[in-house]
Amino acid sequence: MPPNTTASSGQKPGKSGRKKGRKARLFLIVLVLAVIGGIAFGAYWSVSTVRASFPQTKGSIKLDGLSGPVDVKRDGNGIPQVYASSDEDLFMAQGFVQAQDRFYEMDVRRHMTSGRLSEMFGKGQVKNDEFLRTLGWNRVAQKEYDTKLSASTKKYLQAYAKGVNAYLKGKDGKDISLEYAALGFSNDYTPQQWTPVDSVAWLKAMAWDLRGNMQDEIDRSLMTSRLGPKQIADLYPEYPYSRNKAIVQEGAYDSVTGTYARTGTASGATSTAGTGLTGNTEAPAGFQSQLSGLYDVLDKVPTAVGVNGNGIGSNSWVVSGSHTITGKPLLANDPHLSASLPSVWYQMGLHCTTLSAKCQYDVAGYTFAGMPGVVIGHNQDIAWGMTNSGVDVTDLYLEKITGEGYEYDGKVRPFSTRKETIKVAGGASKTIVVRSTEDGMPLLSDRDDELVKVGKKATVDAGAPDRGDGYAIALRWTALDPGNSMDAVFEMDKASDWTEFRKASTSFDVPSQNLVYADTEGNIGYQLPGRIPTRAEGDDGSLPSPGWESKYRWTGYIKQSALPYEYNPKRGYIVTANQAVVDKDKYPYTLTTDWGYGTRSQRINDLIESKINGGGKISTDDMRQMQLDNSSEIAKLIVPKLLKIDVADPDVRQAQKLLEGWDYTQDSDSAAAAYFNATWRNILKLAFGNKLPKELRVKGQCLNVDRVDTTGPADADQKVRECGERDADQAQPDGGDRWFEVVRKIINDEKNDWWQLPKTRTQKATDTRDELFGRALRDARWELTAKLGKDIDTWSWGRLHRLFLKNQTLGTEGPRFLQYMLNRGPWKLGGGEATVNATGWNAAGGYGVVWVPSMRMVVNLGDLDKSKWINLSGASGHAYSAHYTDQTDLWAKGELLPWAFSEKAVGKRTSDTLVLEP
Repeated sequence: MPPNTTASSGQKPGKSGRKKGRKARLFLIVLVLAVIGGIAFGAYWSVSTVRASFPQTKGSIKLDGLSGPVDVKRDGNGIPQVYASSDEDLFMAQGFVQAQDRFYEMDVRRHMTSGRLSEMFGKGQVKNDEFLRTLGWNRVAQKEYDTKLSASTKKYLQAYAKGVNAYLKGKDGKDISLEYAALGFSNDYTPQQWTPVDSVAWLKAMAWDLRGNMQDEIDRSLMTSRLGPKQIADLYPEYPYSRNKAIVQEGAYDSVTGTYARTGTASGATSTAGTGLTGNTEAPAGFQSQLSGLYDVLDKVPTAVGVNGNGIGSNSWVVSGSHTITGKPLLANDPHLSASLPSVWYQMGLHCTTLSAKCQYDVAGYTFAGMPGVVIGHNQDIAWGMTNSGVDVTDLYLEKITGEGYEYDGKVRPFSTRKETIKVAGGASKTIVVRSTEDGMPLLSDRDDELVKVGKKATVDAGAPDRGDGYAIALRWTALDPGNSMDAVFEMDKASDWTEFRKASTSFDVPSQNLVYADTEGNIGYQLPGRIPTRAEGDDGSLPSPGWESKYRWTGYIKQSALPYEYNPKRGYIVTANQAVVDKDKYPYTLTTDWGYGTRSQRINDLIESKINGGGKISTDDMRQMQLDNSSEIAKLIVPKLLKIDVADPDVRQAQKLLEGWDYTQDSDSAAAAYFNATWRNILKLAFGNKLPKELRVKGQCLNVDRVDTTGPADADQKVRECGERDADQAQPDGGDRWFEVVRKIINDEKNDWWQLPKTRTQKATDTRDELFGRALRDARWELTAKLGKDIDTWSWGRLHRLFLKNQTLGTEGPRFLQYMLNRGPWKLGGGEATVNATGWNAAGGYGVVWVPSMRMVVNLGDLDKSKWINLSGASGHAYSAHYTDQTDLWAKGELLPWAFSEKAVGKRTSDTLVLEP
């Protein structure tokens, strides 16, 4: 039986109700048309189907398991603030409320993390499930729950699961969400009970998307099929420490104590950088094909929060009270993640009616549907933000297979094996065997038949063991070891000062994040947490390593006390935006060789310093305006050179004149921004993209290239037709700030080899930078003419740079009419790649928005009720709820919503109150 409910009735519908009704009628009309067209699974959906899953937000509901009443107060955007008198009631209510709004999303997430998507969506997900079972996220999460997590964390996870299951009790799929109604036409899937491990496993999915440099590791190896060591080095330049400041600028590592000290001078040499496989940049012959196959497998894995590990960035910075209008710190955060519908984030507040040992939490912010607690936000004493640190916590190993084992230091060791059975909706189950090394590294290559074939043919240098039965690819990743990250969430949520916050951060094993801190006492800080591996001298993790030699295995982990941090730095502010954490000369460990290159972070530094040096004080709105900064740093470098080029074609000259007097701001209505970004895209394509191997280029883009590995005498004229193999949003060159730095290094070398292009049937050869730039100006003109029309007065960046929000399951794979029901957009956006307002796009694939500031917040530590926040979509995951995308228009305009925190302020903004009763 469903829970007993009482609610007020007989009310006249308000404005939002009328809007909801219109949307529901539109839904019905389209469904009727779909039925007439014969594509609605042969069934008819009524308005009641749409409304059946909308949550009750007023009145009362009785829930077994509560010890006392709980109030759920929602504002006009449906954002809930929960008030309870015990920790267990608080987290039980959190589970219930999140399930009301987002259970379908939660259910899909847990099926992804456990490798059970086929149970919901059929045979098309079997390959994904095979790979996810091989990684074993759910198995690791179970070990964490059984052996690592604290008793209190387990208690909170159990309470949360109890709340979710209280919501599910007595409900059919159609009572939960529209998507289940759709799934019901094709299979008999029924949602199962929620478990604590379902929540823990989500952290593994989050860690996977934020895993660091694994993609660069693959790409560097793939490049060796067509580029030499110097060329590859050109495309991965050193981080520009002298120009783009690291996060931590004060203090240094002390080799005597083995800790990072707030003050002092670096002592101890930096670690020696190595290059993986053989001490140089060459990978074994045949390994490129193996890695290409691995990339294909990785690319098909559904993303949790990012773009399969690529292009993940974020901004977070904190300014001390000495520089603010309020006299207390201001903290801003906007994580850059893939756009999804609903948003990956869920806004809510968790409040104990009275803080005590029985009820310890008074916190609000952003969390994930399916996970208790708050991940980013503030409590009554402190605030914190996060950005991805990018530290290298993954390594790929080439394993020598011999019979049923693998070679290690001259001996054959047996694999650890387990069987996994994958259930398939509407089909037969499939059983796979997962093989792992003795130290727990799964063989990823077992999940792709082509990888097995290539592995048997792969050749390596003379120092490698004989081929035997072939080679395999194994993964070492910190997240595959049980950890305590779930403990960290609850510890941070109730931390009251810097000491408690730092202690909580020591449990944040994976994913390693840059943690930015502020408190109501006026202190600011930064901490790098995480389980970060150390490697043998000469191995920096930048390329795959030989698994048959123990010297390439990890040697341990950096001590928590040795990880970089800052507290109340003299400059009065801290900026994190995926740049280098610390200057390499101040630290003995290699954290990664693949930092973001600091374009965004230095721009934020410059904006803060400009305000301070001008004698001004920074306000909450100043912080918001900084988040919206659209300035293109690469345009500042290139446009002066483009304007010096003599252009004969009057149409191209007309477009070139758009750049004259342009302020380098990429607003959505800017024609100059559209033309510059098209020119930048074509510069990258001509100088670099067409010279990369097919595994990195855009799928379907074909070129005549010099043949590689030909037999017989060399023939300079021998060409082969070669087509790109990578999805448009994953291809290279993507135009990010690594490519900014690549071009910056050679911009004044007018005859650099990268500017040179051979003659073709339709194009003259180019020998200099300006010749290539001239061709890019022409190509961009005609590309935009085709896309936007010949009249440049109609051009705008927003017409090219559009955001579509798509339901991440049926909104991408479902019938077209259902995609229409579930998806929203487009929105024409400003901003761009490596811009503070980071609406990312991939220059190799096009101009569409690939990732976004997934939320924005500014916390005012002087008056928490004057803080501001916004989400990408809305609180609800129900497609025709008034709160499905009610924040998106505001988000697109750069606006923020008021963020009430105190009980009085929350009361003033409350629209609906639901009482959960025991």
